[in-house]
Amino acid sequence: MNGRLTKRLLCCVFVSTHAFQAPSMRAKRVTMHAEKGSGGLRLLEWVPSQKALVTVAKFGWRTVWGLMMSELAPQSSDGAYVRPAPQTGSAAAPQLEDGRDYVLYVGNACPWCHRTTIARALRGAEAIVTVVVMDDDPTKARRGGWSFSAGAPDPVFGAPDLKGVYDELEIEGRCTAPLLVERAGAFVSNESGDIVRALVDYKGERANDADLRPVALAAAIDELNDDIYERVNNGVYRAGFATKQSPYEAAVRDVFAGLRRLDGVLAASAYVAGDGVTESDVRLLPTIERFDACYAQLFLRTTTSIRHDFPHVAAWLGRMRALPGVADTVDARAAARSYYSSLFPLNPSGIVPLPPDG
Repeated sequence: MNGRLTKRLLCCVFVSTHAFQAPSMRAKRVTMHAEKGSGGLRLLEWVPSQKALVTVAKFGWRTVWGLMMSELAPQSSDGAYVRPAPQTGSAAAPQLEDGRDYVLYVGNACPWCHRTTIARALRGAEAIVTVVVMDDDPTKARRGGWSFSAGAPDPVFGAPDLKGVYDELEIEGRCTAPLLVERAGAFVSNESGDIVRALVDYKGERANDADLRPVALAAAIDELNDDIYERVNNGVYRAGFATKQSPYEAAVRDVFAGLRRLDGVLAASAYVAGDGVTESDVRLLPTIERFDACYAQLFLRTTTSIRHDFPHVAAWLGRMRALPGVADTVDARAAARSYYSSLFPLNPSGIVPLPPDG
């Protein structure tokens, strides 16, 4: 037993044998004890070197944090986030057919899911594509974080979670949403860009005739889509999931450069590609809906906001929300709660900030 510990034990004995002392003395000791606070291991009272304690704690926490981040978000050797499956779309996007019914599995928090439900709303495609909104409770799902509730069960396979749907479809690899399947049980796509394009290109009778990709604007829309994805849609994730300073700063600069460009575009036109809504608006909206609520603080670590710093983007957001069905495609506050509570490596306390209006 070392001398310091022996001294502490003797002090405890001394205090206990003098419990009969005057009330004022006991009260003073109680007060002094209360001022020290309660809880914790009080390591600074035991460890001889504060520097050693802080150094070890930093090393231990960063090691665990790095391990968790590598599982949550794949990293390059320089600490930059590398998205496993870029949501950009492909040349082989599927086509929706009038003789078939489809089910679209989505989660409210996911921006890649959100872009598909926006496209469905703008096309009025409810008759051909049924949406199932899954719970995003990772403790209930075996893989991927998505499960079904009693109020919104799986209508195709009766699976308990999205992993069960993937098993029924015999799809190997990552279990991700959105997922589009035929109601008869055939896989269609789990790439959000392709699902959006399938909804945009649909020419049948079970949706409206909104043209979200006019031929004359197709090249401009493709260019805008690429820039929006790289700088804004994925830019916020590159900032949030970076594990070193340099790639974080590069991502933040990309995000703000992209937003400044878009603010300038929207100062001159009602929508991103001109005076009408297009696929580019569909792809931008999910990020902007989540920006002030969670991306700015949690991912970019900034107080910059859409509502205060990008007025033309903010006005565009109001116009988009006013379009039929669009406002019902997301619960932004619930999405923010999911980000703050589920992304443990970024927010270990799980505390969810109050929104500006309380």
